[in-house]
Amino acid sequence: MASIEELRDARLLKINKLKEAGIDPYPVSVPRDYSVKEIKENFEKFSSLEKDISIAGRVMVVRGQGAILFIVLQDGNERFQAVLKKDVLEEKVFNLFVDTIDNGDFISVTGSLFITQRGEQSILIKDWKMATKALLPLPDKWHGLQDIEETYRKRYLDILMDKSVYDRFVLRSKIIKYIREFFDNKNFLEIETPILQSEAGGAMAKTFNTHHNDYDMDMVLRISLELEHKMLMTGGYERVYEIGKNFRNEGSDPTHLQEFTMIEWYAAYESLETNMKWTEELIKSIALNVIGKTTFKVYDNDNNEVEIDLSQEWPRITFGELLKKNANIDINTITLEEAKIEASKWGVKEDEINKLGRGNLLDKIYKKSSRNKIINPTFVIDYPGDLKPLAQQNDNGTAKVCQLIIAGAEITNQYAELVNPIIQRELLLSQSKAKEGGDEEAMSINEGFLTAMEHGMPPMTGFGMGIDRLVSMLTEQKNLRDVIFSPIMKPTEN
Repeated sequence: MASIEELRDARLLKINKLKEAGIDPYPVSVPRDYSVKEIKENFEKFSSLEKDISIAGRVMVVRGQGAILFIVLQDGNERFQAVLKKDVLEEKVFNLFVDTIDNGDFISVTGSLFITQRGEQSILIKDWKMATKALLPLPDKWHGLQDIEETYRKRYLDILMDKSVYDRFVLRSKIIKYIREFFDNKNFLEIETPILQSEAGGAMAKTFNTHHNDYDMDMVLRISLELEHKMLMTGGYERVYEIGKNFRNEGSDPTHLQEFTMIEWYAAYESLETNMKWTEELIKSIALNVIGKTTFKVYDNDNNEVEIDLSQEWPRITFGELLKKNANIDINTITLEEAKIEASKWGVKEDEINKLGRGNLLDKIYKKSSRNKIINPTFVIDYPGDLKPLAQQNDNGTAKVCQLIIAGAEITNQYAELVNPIIQRELLLSQSKAKEGGDEEAMSINEGFLTAMEHGMPPMTGFGMGIDRLVSMLTEQKNLRDVIFSPIMKPTEN
């Protein structure tokens, strides 16, 4: 069996043969009257025309020998058969095709449409043009890419050889388009905010750090869209949303990536209850109108397959009720030292325990004791106030927030937003002290944000959702990498 290098060398020789015949192996353009999809949808109409037509595509299969060849062309995700007969073409044109065309090449063919004796729609080739000569072969048509890492490194081949992968990314695009239409129809303004920031805010996460050479200043990649959105609300916009990238320099697993796509939105004069209502409306309507069903087989954090039903009513339960039920912890009375002891019991590592504040410790316990038990859509509300310093605070030490949990995974983060600059400064000061004490995920004080708040922000509610995680759930994938075109991968040795 020939090596990849030998196959490539053989194709390079074919390029020389094409050039000797006066054919450019990489022309600027080639004849193409219609796409394959258009031909298939209008075959009867086009086949009745008394003129030849041109189509183009990638050669996926060449079969036959001697005086007749059958070629399968792929255009986008559609395939069509072209038939090459020796008695239709000049002998040298026919032979040049045989001698120079390989699977993976792009060609243009011109001819007449007809139906074969086996009933297959086809085009009889009367002329052909090289569009692109491929130097490397495609994966085996029966097996595709077998190495899972190769599917991520060479996603283009994964898409080309596996129709289900091709269709999955089309669905991702349709889901994002539907989300945009949903918020556009509710009179939201789509905005863009900076990815490079002088300091991170809006979430508790470790940052990717970089340096601005021209200004000689350290910068970070954003971890959230929140602060800039709320600052723009000070300017008078009542409803804003953004779909964009966030970056968190933390661990990776099938449900977490360091680079991910989020949607965040903020609406003035609306309540957290309305926020939850819109969330349910959005996700249910995507399931029905884009995917076409409301029950899905998904995978929990332990990689167990579970079935979820989005059509039912989505209940609400408090964070405190879950910890009381599953960990026998009263979040209203537990101290920092007691939280450290309980976290240790639940397997939180000692080096983490010594760095984290009370809220983050309770969150760790909640994730280990309670979150994985939630399968069908459930809004978990009233998280510890020191865990949510950007939300309105309740009198009992909790915050007016909720998260939508499905199959043990956090799908959304939703707040009744804090707009009181005095309380906000106190909460961020507390976060800053936790950061100084070693809690790398705690927030810093952002004076620009506090200044905007002091100018007056309207009462508002806000929402953040990971697009990748939603698409993963709705396409029933185990790993977020399977719904991302180019996930980050370690370089290979060669």
